Amino acid sequence: MESQHHHPLWTRTLHACNGALLIGMASSGLQIYNANPVFGGRAGEPIPSLFTLGGWLAGGRWWHFGLMGVFAFVLGSWLLLLMQWRRQRLGRGGDLETLSASANAKKRNYAIHKILYTLMLVVLSLALLTGLAMYKPATLWWLSGWFGSWQQLRVLHFATVPVMGVLVLGHVLLSLKLGGLRLLRTISW
Repeated sequence: MESQHHHPLWTRTLHACNGALLIGMASSGLQIYNANPVFGGRAGEPIPSLFTLGGWLAGGRWWHFGLMGVFAFVLGSWLLLLMQWRRQRLGRGGDLETLSASANAKKRNYAIHKILYTLMLVVLSLALLTGLAMYKPATLWWLSGWFGSWQQLRVLHFATVPVMGVLVLGHVLLSLKLGGLRLLRTISW
């Protein structure tokens, strides 16, 4: 039996943390949403409790804000580590040219993967910034002001969840396309 190559420990650890954090942040955010839905006010359709974390508004906020600190640390770690390997891991202008000009399908797939990865970091950073702006609007008034009205800020923060879901799905599907189950196994323990 051949030995299996695994991604570095930091990559596997941060992927596992991101998966748990995204689920925890989304489900506690949905609990907060149930208290005062962004779309439709208090009369809006509540999210079933199966998909929420916290049990009520204060519990949802407790989980959400507690996980926010860990989320900020993990996102910062990703950004710092990836900056060292940005040419290999993050998208660049050349990747956009590769998509349109390259006849090499594998090269195009890797370019798409790097662009997806870069977009994930942008969306996660936007989620963190909009979340901080809502968490401390009086203290971070200048940050809250960047996003317009309170309602626009909430909608933008809420919109990062489905956008991130689509990007993660694209990341997983492209990983399967590039390396099959073998590649997904290398990211596991």
